[in-house]
Amino acid sequence: MQYSRVVRKLSTTGAVITLVVMIFVAGYVMGAGHADGRVQAQNDQTTDTDDLFVPFWETWDLLHDNYVDPLDDNTLMEGALIGMMASLGDPHSSYMDPDTFARVNEGMSGEYEGIGATVQQDELTGGLELVSIFEGSPAKAAGLRSGDVIIEVDGEDITGLTESEIIALVRGPAGTVVRLGMLRPGETDLVQFDVTRDRINVSSVFSRLLENNIGYVRLSQFEFESTDALREALEELDANNLSGLILDLRNNPGGYLTTAIEVGSLFVEEGTIVIERGPGVERNYEALGGAVAPDVPMVVLVDQGSASASELIAGALQDLGRATVVGMTTFGKGSVQTWRELSNGGGVRITISRWYTPNGNSVSEIGIQPNVEIAFEPSDSEDDDNQLRAAIEVLQQADATVHEDTAVETYSGSAVEPEPAN
Repeated sequence: MQYSRVVRKLSTTGAVITLVVMIFVAGYVMGAGHADGRVQAQNDQTTDTDDLFVPFWETWDLLHDNYVDPLDDNTLMEGALIGMMASLGDPHSSYMDPDTFARVNEGMSGEYEGIGATVQQDELTGGLELVSIFEGSPAKAAGLRSGDVIIEVDGEDITGLTESEIIALVRGPAGTVVRLGMLRPGETDLVQFDVTRDRINVSSVFSRLLENNIGYVRLSQFEFESTDALREALEELDANNLSGLILDLRNNPGGYLTTAIEVGSLFVEEGTIVIERGPGVERNYEALGGAVAPDVPMVVLVDQGSASASELIAGALQDLGRATVVGMTTFGKGSVQTWRELSNGGGVRITISRWYTPNGNSVSEIGIQPNVEIAFEPSDSEDDDNQLRAAIEVLQQADATVHEDTAVETYSGSAVEPEPAN
């Protein structure tokens, strides 16, 4: 199925938002669609909007006539927008004020200032749970971990604030320090961290050749340039002629839907990559052709910070039998959002569809279950990665099986010595 470069994005944002704004927004629609109070109500509602909003304006007037303190009309208006979006009960649909929306636009360049983490509001405490920690980020350098929950910022309890308000406190100019009080899983006391904010340019692709002719490619986000960068990395590795390939999607919070389809198409020649369903619409997105590494034995590494587009890829390659998924159950976000800018400079994020794996499975609230489940074991050495070791072992076991099968098959049908498997 042909598709255009749509401005829809699969991201954890809204459920997961970057503290520094970059992954949060890059890729959502920054459209020119403005709200119109005269738009007819949807879902066959026939109530005239003039009549519908009478109680709203009555309340507006009563507040202005009777409230004890001075009122800020802009605050009242934004409060109404926040409440309207919250009434959907969808954590991925929300209103963003002009200041936050401006920071979102800044993040479109791939550079931002902050601590380098994605978060989701923790329902139990009201704090912000760290879902993903960016490699090379201030958060990583300070020792923050996925699963930590921010409870205090600079000594102040933030659990009664909104998500955007907490993010505004955590972010700040490069070179400044923010003190974060964190609840760490398994510990009862707050742990304090001083994090020096920085301006970070996140590269979406990193690759290297491991021992035994196994290739390793890490994809940190699904941005527009990610497909070309990944294709180049695979070609430099001569990926389809390796003994094995590891695609690391750990702590990848998502990105563009179109990029995810392109990325999946690098590894399969044909087949459904993802199914998208919206109001009255169902689309099957097929592999685009021109795969770079369609045959090499493959492992996809995932964890709890792998979300949305990362889950799409893991689920597609798993369903198609193209790769073995190793790691921990993923985040569980199976919806697509679009962003629309409002006339006040703010914006709304709206869920427009849900996506499903090729076998028709939803990951919402469930995530992708790995074929080989293994929890990450923290180590003082950055080179000591037990999940990566497990991925290598899976590939080596598969390679050994190929050797055994080839030897038996060749011996039974020919007197020629079997050639070693690639």
